[in-house]
Amino acid sequence: MKKALKALVALTLLGASSALMASDLETDMDTIASNYKTVLKTDSVETLKLSLENMRAAAVSAEKGTPSKLKGKAHDSAEMKDFRQGMTTLIGQIDQSLALANQGKLEEARKVAQEFKQTRDTNHKKFR
Repeated sequence: MKKALKALVALTLLGASSALMASDLETDMDTIASNYKTVLKTDSVETLKLSLENMRAAAVSAEKGTPSKLKGKAHDSAEMKDFRQGMTTLIGQIDQSLALANQGKLEEARKVAQEFKQTRDTNHKKFR
């Protein structure tokens, strides 16, 4: 009886941690989306930089997650590598935009940020 209870607790914890990981990825994606809206609308270099930094942190965190569409895939599967590559591409674009923002080039930074949309759309088709 004691072993069965331990097994039940272990399965419950495992299920809860999987649910938390999924919600963390969803939270990261929501953070990216809400900050992206700010990036496209702000006239403040400081707000732009803060939003890009928030996006970058969320993208780095999301890169460690697994989209629900890929649940059960091996960490080194082609699909997971493709997902991580998409996040790496986004992080690189964010870094380019942030570098321009750090130079005070608001419009140029926003222009680079426009490219995020294509990256998002391409990867949402595959993994959402």
